[in-house]
Amino acid sequence: MQAMFQEKLQVLNVGLSSFADSIVMAGGSALQIEWAPPAQGQAEVGRDLARLVNLSSVETANQTAFDAYQSAQPVLRGVGIAGQVIPNMAERMILHSGPPIAWNDMCGPMKGAIVGAILYEGWAEDLVKAESLVSRGEIVFEACHHHRAVGPMAGIISPSMPVWIVDNTTQGNQAFCNFNEGIGKALRFGANGPEVINRLKWMGQVLAPALRGGIETLGGLELKTLMAQALHMGDEIHNRNVAASSLFLKKLVPALLKTRTPSNEIAAAVDFIAGNDHFFLNLSMAACKAMLDAAHAVPGSSMVTAMARNGVEFGIRVSGTGEQWFTAPAPIVEGLLFPGYAPSDAAPDLGDSAITETAGIGGFAMATSPAIVKFVGGTPQDAIDNTMSMTHITLGRNNAFTLPPMNFAGSPAGIDIRKVVDTGIQPIINTGIAHREAGVGQIGAGITRAPLACFTQAVSALARAVERSE
Repeated sequence: MQAMFQEKLQVLNVGLSSFADSIVMAGGSALQIEWAPPAQGQAEVGRDLARLVNLSSVETANQTAFDAYQSAQPVLRGVGIAGQVIPNMAERMILHSGPPIAWNDMCGPMKGAIVGAILYEGWAEDLVKAESLVSRGEIVFEACHHHRAVGPMAGIISPSMPVWIVDNTTQGNQAFCNFNEGIGKALRFGANGPEVINRLKWMGQVLAPALRGGIETLGGLELKTLMAQALHMGDEIHNRNVAASSLFLKKLVPALLKTRTPSNEIAAAVDFIAGNDHFFLNLSMAACKAMLDAAHAVPGSSMVTAMARNGVEFGIRVSGTGEQWFTAPAPIVEGLLFPGYAPSDAAPDLGDSAITETAGIGGFAMATSPAIVKFVGGTPQDAIDNTMSMTHITLGRNNAFTLPPMNFAGSPAGIDIRKVVDTGIQPIINTGIAHREAGVGQIGAGITRAPLACFTQAVSALARAVERSE
């Protein structure tokens, strides 16, 4: 013991930093360890967490859910019309991103996109009449996730819009997503001017039939393989889809040329896709939705199967708690804004595109996409650090999605609500930024994190569900 005090003291301090400060001021050496009590010190949540940690029934349920997610094989089966193929899509129903929300509570970009969808459908002649239609209660709003669908940003899907149809050939479930319009003034960012509506009509009348013919000629397209290849080419398949869009086009063009689609329409479709580096995003989202729905509704599982935002609330769903949403105020996205815009112009976090992070790509795979930092901010080392930190809150790695900069380790996947609450590490998301007012569109892109409050609520709800089942 005496010998120990004769050596130079090396101290690791956990908790209040003032203890370490005193040692340093006295001439000693102390390293401050960042630590906080689980569940932000909420005693009841901490007890719920303790009930779930290392519980064999939860571990078994998580293995079942994770295996279902990992074994899912999403295949692009075709193009359909939303009102004809999406389950329980009513005649005057509009689907939106995130957890359920009423019209009066919606953010500006979502209201702008809904008004644009009403004009696109021809239910009203102008913006004023469209809003009047809504205020009279003649339009039904429901969350995309409640209809096996997802949509980026406002996530608006109306009955006449074309949608991708993705089959999970392992478990047999389907998922749907609308088409990507490009960046800037687009419906999903709340823009609803004539150029937006005219582009949507062209997509429905020309692009969708051309793509339907091409996909039918291909006989379907395996998406997981294409996504894995894109990860090796520098995409993270949320905000960077350059490689994935190019690979998709490479598959599509020979098939298009074998259809009876007029050559001028094929040329227009190819030009549109080639000019939109984000085109594959919506396919990626549908694939992730198909993989995660396969893991949903496993009793006792603490695996997150959806993260989504409606511009007001951020919500998560957990496999073992069924259809229940756990919500908290949507955070502001920190990132790079287009010239002429200020942080005060930005809407809070918005969209279903966090389904990509939920599936282990996007922000979770940033290490493989150093170029993404030019779009969302940060440095290449930040991107690697973000991927590494996600390994602490996930159930495993998706070995189909390997990351070259991480020595080809699989992307961290299967967010565990127990680990998030225990560590305080919040899932990272890279995403677009919409203007807070309706009708403007995209103003930038950046990074945000899922609110911890969603996960603390989920831990307590799962603990109650497990208790009832015992």
